[in-house]
Amino acid sequence: MVLLVVLGSLLQMLFLRSCVGQFPRPCANTEALRTKQCCPVWEGDGSACGATSGRGFCQDVTVSEEPHGPQYPHTGIDDRERWPLAFYNRTCQCAGNYGGFDCGECRFGYFGPGCAEQRESVRRNFLSLSVAEQQRFIAYLNLAKNTVTADYVIVTGTRAEMGTNGENPMFSDVSVYDLFVWMHYYVSRDTLLGGPGNVWPDIDFAHESAAFLPWHRVYLLHWEHEIRKMTGDFNFTIPYWDWRDATDCTVCTDNLMGGRSPLNPNLISPGSVFSSWKVICTQPEEYNSRAALCPGTGEGPLLRNPGNHDPNRVRHLPTSADVDFVVGIETYETGAMDRQANMSFRNSLEGFASPETGMAITGQSTMHNALHVFMNGTMSSVQGSANDPIFLLHHTFIDSIYEQWLRRHTPPRSHYPTANAPIGHNDGYYMVPFLPLYRNGDYFLGNKVLGYEYSYLLDPGTRFVQEFLTPYMQEAQLIWQWLLGAGLIGAILAGIVMTTGALFVRKRSQNRKMKSISSFGERQPLLHSSSEEGSGTSYQTTL
Repeated sequence: MVLLVVLGSLLQMLFLRSCVGQFPRPCANTEALRTKQCCPVWEGDGSACGATSGRGFCQDVTVSEEPHGPQYPHTGIDDRERWPLAFYNRTCQCAGNYGGFDCGECRFGYFGPGCAEQRESVRRNFLSLSVAEQQRFIAYLNLAKNTVTADYVIVTGTRAEMGTNGENPMFSDVSVYDLFVWMHYYVSRDTLLGGPGNVWPDIDFAHESAAFLPWHRVYLLHWEHEIRKMTGDFNFTIPYWDWRDATDCTVCTDNLMGGRSPLNPNLISPGSVFSSWKVICTQPEEYNSRAALCPGTGEGPLLRNPGNHDPNRVRHLPTSADVDFVVGIETYETGAMDRQANMSFRNSLEGFASPETGMAITGQSTMHNALHVFMNGTMSSVQGSANDPIFLLHHTFIDSIYEQWLRRHTPPRSHYPTANAPIGHNDGYYMVPFLPLYRNGDYFLGNKVLGYEYSYLLDPGTRFVQEFLTPYMQEAQLIWQWLLGAGLIGAILAGIVMTTGALFVRKRSQNRKMKSISSFGERQPLLHSSSEEGSGTSYQTTL
């Protein structure tokens, strides 16, 4: 069944185009770099940003001028500063429910030709999915790993290296999966200050401050959208791994996310499709030594050895009590809004504070960070962690905890920092490196507006349907054609059997009549005859 789904997906990829990612191909050229304009033509009407159809317009990008914190002391050095102005100062601004880099798609939670259909998708517990659903998820990830994204490329050099007028564009193809790995690397990489080894490491546009949760929320939404476009499966959602109170990696088995290799505990078992994957962007020290960016090429196998980590750094995986305490913290950000923040919900959930006191700690990793360290491999490095598919299951659950907090405390947007957060984390800052553009503060809100829900946050009745009935309903949708065909064949065979039985009974009745006439002379057979034929009819009906 999974093979049929993947084959169908490959056919649909010929006709569907994805719409999310980093640098759109139409903007990865000398002309776009020279003019600093990324306003691609929408194929639907042949106009830039679909302006003729009123979908969007090519407009100047206005970035926030609010000051950031003192953690980053440089200006005009990093291409990510005041994103995306180092590359483009004009992009598509979409109207209404339209979205995408050319306004040819719908924004999160909306569907249909006019983007007027609003739909809520449910993210479910990975371990509660049917075997077919689990295998389909794995097949989709493997398909993404082996499919070059048709509409996006990654940047392999700084804007300065590309020349004043963009005469030396430095872009490269990448797979759908690796596109997102590269994005996670790019948003968290060190700043290149010039010359080998000369970097500023204390910078991250998606971690260690306020944007950690909104950024990863948009990141996961893009992931889902990319998989849906690639496969044509618009019911797809990323499942979550509920690791509360776990003592080991319950998803690390050969039939799920891959068990340990019997030959090397740091590798994934050959019985898993993930054992053949090659990671990218996992050698930051080597890139820094060359004053270069990650080239997006394969660098070796996926590493993972869950549980064999430093026990002093991670004493145990997060418990239900840990989650309950963190969700109870009322304030989103405090103090300098970095890893030293006390009684900060964000800092506690990210894992730089104690989940028992809310106070910042050093030398230990808790909550979100604890899972990364526990995996003891590729997941344990921030820049390359998204190479491990467990990253998706983990961050989807982190997003669900963020959702719990938003529902309990219903904070107004004014509670999100507008100024003095570390660079890239203020409310008005555009998320690096997304095109189309998203502001951090726009995603300081509940997920229902964005078109998705978590199964364990639903009311009990709806939860039962989603967790237990939905898998069977979806399986029935997939196999109804085969069931219908089997039913038709069965009806034909039953008809043949019934017809044969009727002929047999009729022939036998006629033989008895002939025998009676020859032995006893003529008699009135009407009542007896109709009784026998009636018995035959009942028998056929029963058959």
